[in-house]
Amino acid sequence: MTILRAGEALFSHAQYEDAVRRVRESAAAYYGDGDSSLDDTTYDRLLVAVAAWEQEHPERISPDSPTGKVGAGAAPAGDVAHTQRLLSLDNVFTPDELVAWGASLERRLGRPAVGGFAVEPKLDGAAVAARYREGVLVQIITRGDGSHGEDVSHVIGTIEGLPEQLPSPVTVEVRGEVLFTQAQFEAANEMRTAHGARVFSNPRNGTSGTLRAQNRPYRLPMTFWAYGAVDLDGVGFVSPAATHAEVLEGVAAAGVQTTLHTPAGLRVVATLAEAQARVDEIAALRAGLPHGIDGVVVKANDPKEQQIAGFGTRFPYWAVAVKLPAAEMMTTLLEVEWNVGRTGVVAPRARVRPVEVDGSTVEFATLHNPADIRRRDLHVGDTVTVYKAGDIIPRIQAAVVELRPADALPVAFPEQCPNCGDGIDKSQERWRCVRGAACRLPALIGYAAGRDMLDIDGLGATYVNALVASGEVTDIADLFTLTHEQLAVASGSEKRAAKLVEQLAAAKERPLNRVFCALGILGTGRSMSRRIARHFGTMEAVRAADAEAMQEVEGIGPEKAPVIVQQLADLAPVVEKLIAAGVNMTEPAEEKVSDGPLADQVVVVTGRMTGRLDGFGRSEMNALIERAGGKAGSSVNSRTTHLVAAPSASGRPSSKAVKAAENGVEVLTPEAFADLVADYLD
Repeated sequence: MTILRAGEALFSHAQYEDAVRRVRESAAAYYGDGDSSLDDTTYDRLLVAVAAWEQEHPERISPDSPTGKVGAGAAPAGDVAHTQRLLSLDNVFTPDELVAWGASLERRLGRPAVGGFAVEPKLDGAAVAARYREGVLVQIITRGDGSHGEDVSHVIGTIEGLPEQLPSPVTVEVRGEVLFTQAQFEAANEMRTAHGARVFSNPRNGTSGTLRAQNRPYRLPMTFWAYGAVDLDGVGFVSPAATHAEVLEGVAAAGVQTTLHTPAGLRVVATLAEAQARVDEIAALRAGLPHGIDGVVVKANDPKEQQIAGFGTRFPYWAVAVKLPAAEMMTTLLEVEWNVGRTGVVAPRARVRPVEVDGSTVEFATLHNPADIRRRDLHVGDTVTVYKAGDIIPRIQAAVVELRPADALPVAFPEQCPNCGDGIDKSQERWRCVRGAACRLPALIGYAAGRDMLDIDGLGATYVNALVASGEVTDIADLFTLTHEQLAVASGSEKRAAKLVEQLAAAKERPLNRVFCALGILGTGRSMSRRIARHFGTMEAVRAADAEAMQEVEGIGPEKAPVIVQQLADLAPVVEKLIAAGVNMTEPAEEKVSDGPLADQVVVVTGRMTGRLDGFGRSEMNALIERAGGKAGSSVNSRTTHLVAAPSASGRPSSKAVKAAENGVEVLTPEAFADLVADYLD
């Protein structure tokens, strides 16, 4: 697959014709069943390259050229006339290009823009116009060619944020984006699989196909956010003097969901420099959004300036989309690897042809479980959509079945555990080795002996492997029954054995939270183990808790609670052996530091620490916060008082830093925080 970067030149007429063909075929597929053969970024790059070639060779422009046409000229026009033209947006890809767009706007206005710029997320879905008459949703129309669209009113009642009845009897046409949220997308693919239909390759294509599909035996919920409104039937709803932000406030007040309601929201700024800063902030929020965005829209907020700037054939001159780095790209699935985690889960991982996604090169991607692979009908050799945003681990969305090569092979599933060769328990979606944690016992023992758990200094992988191979250690409890002689044989040294005896004796006295964490129960890392231990106080109380009681612990919900309870019950023999060996099973009473510098403060940490805190992991930072009288938080919210944020490598603020700024939370560098808690660093 040839992938062009934005602005890359086409060198021959043949390349140009091929690019025109690919763009039009992709657009036709997208506006057909929704399964485009190109990802959004590759499509944009080809379109930019086509436009650049045509500017150099105006005499050789193809009559099929997609430039200057809404939907590349492939969008079905439909037979419903739009109240006003429903156009798309021009794209820019860099800060310099945004500045150039601003200069173009200034030339059209004959002066600098003084009404400010509205900045909002560019939702990655399908544009529609929804008509309300006297408060009742009567018609939904696709963009089509900009002047006419298709009537897709059959989806009324399936779109969240676009109610069938408004609280007041207003008449208006709202315009916005329909899309699948990530949760809706996953549910849609499960529904399609259950009905024998092919899964969608990505949410955007799935939305396009769903809007047009009729007579399906099932309905798929979608979501709508309005980004504008126009008057309908001559009834005045939009004041000619209303700014863009005021129009959306009016739409929201009428009861329709708008971009104001997205987590990124809408902000009006005075300058393009401030607009670019807001673009960077929204980009940092991207990973945590429940829906896809492929850019940020910057619009002249003042209606008079919009009117003066005017419209082109395809887009308004007073608005532009700042495209973000691709969070989704197509590449080739080369192989599926099967690995066994320390808890015995047999997990698949996809190896793909390296591709740049969201600023980094992706070679591996997540495949949740065998059922997920079947649901997505994946074959080795498929062209697959890989999705990644922010720091989220890349995942495979689906295969583009139309591009499947003849020699593609269905993904092979293991019959025996790939680690130990024993059987596999396939009774649940997540397969497990029948030996459970024992399959990866050395990894589990190494994890339990780690600094953040039992902190058994000197018990390295070589000695652990020797103890497991000898049969003397079958679970973590066996560590505490080892003799000096056994340790001497495993380590090959009397001196090292004596040191290990001392370390194991010290490990018996660790607080309950560390012992509990060492058990390796899914979803109970250091922070969660601390919460559980402090909430219950003793192992006896933890073991007596049912799922309802477990949910009383902060951060444990109805899905996680029964898993923790069941896994702890399964580990009953190990816990009994630990008790018999004299391992501590209580959590010391929490000492309140009433006069510490962080007394009554909630501190959240993000990024890698530097300076005097270099090497401090999350556990060490949380312990430091608590020593200084504070409480460690996991996410920025209304209770957060400080965010300790190390500068990111990209220079862009993290999503937590953006949220902290929005909530007035004080942001400290690691160096400033170290100064604040200097008396507690030791």
